[in-house]
This record gives sequence, structure tokens and C-alpha cells, in this order.
Amino acid sequence: MSAPERIAELRALIRYHEERYYVLDTPEISDAEFDELMRELAGLEAAHPELVDPDSPTRRVGGRVAEGFETVEHLAPMLSLENAYNEDELREFHARICRSLDRPVDAPLVYVAELKIDGVSLALTYERGRLVRGVTRGDGIRGENVTSNVRVIKAVPASLPSPAPDRVEIRGEIYLPRSVFLKMNDEREQAGLPLFANPRNAAAGALRTLDSRAVARRGLSAYTYQILMPSGMDSPVATHSEALRQLQAWGCPVEPNWRTCEGLDALVEFCRRWRDERRVLEFETDGVVIKLDDLALRRLLGTTAKFPRWAVAFKFPAEQAVTRLKEIKTNVGRTGAVTPYAVLEPVRLSGTMVQMATLHNEQEVARRDIREGDYVRIEKGGDIIPKVLGPVLEKREGDPPKWRMPAACPFCGSTLVKPEEEVVWRCENASCPARIRRGLEHFASRRAMDIEGLGESLVDQLVTTGLVRDYADVYALTVDRVAALDRMGKKSAANLIAEIDASRNRELARLLHAIGIRHVGEGGARALARAFRSMAALRAASVEALQIVPDIGPVVAKAVRTFLDEPTNAALIDRLAAAAVRMEDEPGPEPAIGETPLAGQTFVITGTLDAMSRDDAEQAIVRLGGKVSGSISRKTSGLIVGRDAGSKVDKARSLGIRELDEAAFLALIMRKE
Repeated sequence: MSAPERIAELRALIRYHEERYYVLDTPEISDAEFDELMRELAGLEAAHPELVDPDSPTRRVGGRVAEGFETVEHLAPMLSLENAYNEDELREFHARICRSLDRPVDAPLVYVAELKIDGVSLALTYERGRLVRGVTRGDGIRGENVTSNVRVIKAVPASLPSPAPDRVEIRGEIYLPRSVFLKMNDEREQAGLPLFANPRNAAAGALRTLDSRAVARRGLSAYTYQILMPSGMDSPVATHSEALRQLQAWGCPVEPNWRTCEGLDALVEFCRRWRDERRVLEFETDGVVIKLDDLALRRLLGTTAKFPRWAVAFKFPAEQAVTRLKEIKTNVGRTGAVTPYAVLEPVRLSGTMVQMATLHNEQEVARRDIREGDYVRIEKGGDIIPKVLGPVLEKREGDPPKWRMPAACPFCGSTLVKPEEEVVWRCENASCPARIRRGLEHFASRRAMDIEGLGESLVDQLVTTGLVRDYADVYALTVDRVAALDRMGKKSAANLIAEIDASRNRELARLLHAIGIRHVGEGGARALARAFRSMAALRAASVEALQIVPDIGPVVAKAVRTFLDEPTNAALIDRLAAAAVRMEDEPGPEPAIGETPLAGQTFVITGTLDAMSRDDAEQAIVRLGGKVSGSISRKTSGLIVGRDAGSKVDKARSLGIRELDEAAFLALIMRKE
């Protein structure tokens, strides 16, 4: 394979795994395997500088912001940590710091060692001692505003005692305690619900839940570890150890096993101790975070585009076992991604019996030469997710055939497709029973068809009983059929049917977002609806016509055309139309593309509006050709300011951006409409 081809393949693989880790919270490979891919890509790019791309994964922090929440720009980037997998790499980290500070390698530098909590990173903003914002890490630059969900986590203080800084950002980790996780999965198993893969996934899923009451029931906890001050404000501490003590004084939870370590030997001893004792902890941990204690020295060392130079994550080795791989099967996710997994002879690993393990994707199976009947070495990545590392070749019997990805979906028989720029095969049939469970949750979500009450538990019952096989079946449900389900009564069933009936008249953009077209999010759905105005016109559009729509482009255009050309999807759309689901926007004059009065303008909304919801305000802007962003930049055309506005106002004023109060905003959209 040529260098350009391998670089393209590595970038696609890395972006795929970043999506699984940062957005979907379902990582498929270990940190070590991911780092190996990154190192190979960085090496190839260094050897071939003419092939370097500014958007390469080696040039950014990683991840992206998920849809469904307002996005907020961080006070300072939330960077990743470089990993060390053995004591030699830890010694090299120390030596590198000494060289950078022009000190001998035996210099008595002071570090702080903290157990690495396997949770969800969060930035908490306090103003005048009051919690005003909680934001996830997101892509490291911007995150999701999940303040309402953070407020119900009991471990997160709602206020700081006086005296507290006028404004301070506290960073930490939200996690699900091990005992809560085990109890939750026991209850889900007894109820016949799918189990959570690990505590981190359950915590991440809770934070992305739009119902704060559900978050409160999840039993999340938190630890904090960093104090960050706005530019121009003095820090109350000079060292990291002082910061941890200050956080405790403010009533913020701090993981109690941290320790200051003078010199490398003390660090090594700490890592060795917790490698063996970690299983007594109430949270999952896969390593130790090591940071230089002196904040002034940290500022001297600085950061790269991805990592601070003064910190490293020492990763514990995962436990491994050897067993026979009985069979390779495939699974289908909500987006249609078809992934192989291993059916194993049961083996005990990290205290549990393992019978299945992930095989990542077709390329990984081929690269590792894994075959049915092999004895394979398995481990739990992060001590949670079982995965196959590779075959034990000396135990292979004969020459078993190589595994091939099936040509058709194992659940619905649709032909599988794999776009050239991707590494996974996909089932494009939106009515595939393996996709429908997760797909239904998305279809009913607030930003799609907005069917309140059609949640995870009810969806599982509807699919299991065969009442719903695709989205169109939702509209054939009756009060009597729903009332007969477990934990449903006549009143609850009647409320659900009323919600379903109301959803028939949602805008075309919501329907396009709901049916799950690959690469089409809310923005893309709005652009398509604005351009074509009806499902019939969209179905008749060529790839060329699709890709000239603003915000669409060739990749999304091809995905839309592929989706619409799949016979089962075409039949689904016909059935939705027959069920009286709205297939076109209401008639009436609308400016043509490029002539919309707010075309080329980008607005940001902050605070609460009284006359309309944030969704309605966003739709009004989009309907008039404008765009809505979650963060202020020099390209922002105007900031719409509601009640209890946040720090966006200060940033807008510093950049000279126009402000509109609610009255001015209403006058703007009414005048334009």
C-alpha cells in the first residue's frame, strides 16, 4: 500500500474510533491501540510533509460536539493527556521535562499523582459563588451545555462558600459508582432491557438525557481536580496540591487517594501500588494521572495542540486470557453500522465470565488474521469491554478459512454498502429490526418527531412484541394495544397516542432528521427541507441537485441518494405518507435560496426568551436563511439576549458584536417575515 493510501486509511480509521469514543461513548479499541494508529499516522506525515492536512487527526484534540444541546466555548481548551504504558515511558516523560527546564534528570521535581477516573470530563462555572454552567468536554474547544443535568448531581455543589472568586471554572469528572452500575444492570437484566457496556457509557448517556429527572435517578457522582481563572484574575493557588486542598475547602469532592511525589521513584511506587489495589475502589480506573505540581513551571512548559507538556496518564496493563473463538457473528447498530463480534468459549476475566468480545471491524479481523476455531487472546479494555487481541498461532489447528464480511444484512437481508471514505459496512434499511430499537428512540426524540413518552423501555416492548417493526408502525398503534403492555395503563396509553397523532404534522425538516439518513443532522435536514419543500421533490432530486444545496455537499448528497434509493426506505416513506405524516411544508411564499433576508448571517442565543422557546427562535432564524451557532466569534452577526444571560454577553461586547434584546429580535423576524 502506498504512503498516500495508508495515510488516508489511517485518518479514516482514527476518525471512526474518535466518533465511537467521544460522541457515541462506545469505544471499540484500547487507548494503546488508538495511540498506535496515531503514532503510525504521525510518522508517515513526518516522512511525507507534502501529504499533511490541516484537518488531520494529528492536528487537533479529537472528538466533536454531539447534537441536542447548546454548545459553549471553553474558557481554555480541555486537552487530552499523552499516555505512558510502562515505567520506561514514564521515565522518559520525566527526562523530557527535565531537559525542557534545563535541569539534571535526577532533579527533585515534585509531582501530584491522582487516580484516573473513568468518567465524563466536565467544566463547572461558578459566578459569585453560584453554579451557573456545566459543560462537557465536547471537542476540547466547545462542549455541550448540560447545566440542568449537572444541577441534580448531588456531589456537585450548587454554590461555593464565601469568600469565593467572582468567577471561577472548576474542572472534574462525572462518574457512575461501581455499586450503582452493577445494581442498575441487574435491574435492567431482570426487566429484559439491554445492559450498559460500562459505567462511563452509562454516565455519558445520563448527561445527554434531556430529562433531568432521569439524570437524578441515575445516581451519578463527581470528583474535581482543577481550578481555572479567567484572564486577568489572579489564581488563589500556586501549586496543584494547593488547588486540590482549596477545592476541598470549597466543598468540592476530591478523590482522596492523591499524593504528592518528589522524584520519579515515588511516582513509580504509587503506580505499582494502585495497579494491584484498584479493584477495591468504588469507581473504575485504568491508570494514574501525573502532573507537575508547580503551576509556574507548567506555564513555562506550555502545551502542544493536543497535550499539556507537564502531565501524562500512566495506563495500567489490562488483564488477559486465552480461549477458543467458536464463531464470528455480526451486529447492526442504529446508524446501520455492521460490526463483527466473537462468540467465545466462556472464560473468566477480571472477575466475570466472558462469552462475547468485540472484533472492531472487518479490517481489524483481516489485519490480525483472526479465524473461526482459533484460540484467541482477549482482554478487557479499561477492564470493562472484552476485545480480541489476536490469535494464538501456535495453537491454530490446520488452515481454517479467512473470515469475510457477509454481503447482506444478517437481520433483514438488505445489501450491505461501504462508502470508499469509511471503514465500516452499513445496512441502509431504516426498517431493519436490528436498527429499529435505537432508531425509534431517535425518531421520537425532542428534536426529531418529538413524541413524549416513547422512551427506551416502551420502545423495547413495542419491538419485542412485534407491534412496531418500523417507524410507520408507530402510527398504527391504538390505545388498547399500548395499554396491554407492561406498566402501561389506559391513561398513559391515551397520552402516548395523542402525542403520536400530534407528531403527524411536524415540519418536513424534523421528519428528514428523524428517519436517520446517514450524515444528515438537524442542520442538513433544515437545508434540504428549505431547498425542496416536499418529500416528493427531494426523492426526485439527483445527486448533482442535492450537492448544490447550501450545507450539503457531495458526501451528504450521496448519502441522501443512497438512502432514498434503498427499496425498503422508499416503502417506509410511502407508508408514513399513507399514515398522514406530513410530507411537505405548508404552502406559502418563501424566499428562494440565496435571497433569504438573513442569508449569510449567524446568530447566537443566550439566556431565556419569554415569547418563544429557543427551538422556535432557532427555527425562525433558519426559516429566514440565517444560521444559529452555540459560540461567539468574529463571524457572529448578532447576539440575541434573553433573561439570565451568561458570559456570551461579555465576549460579544469585547468583539463589538451587535446585541438584540427579545423585543428587538421579535421586531427583526416579524419585519423580515
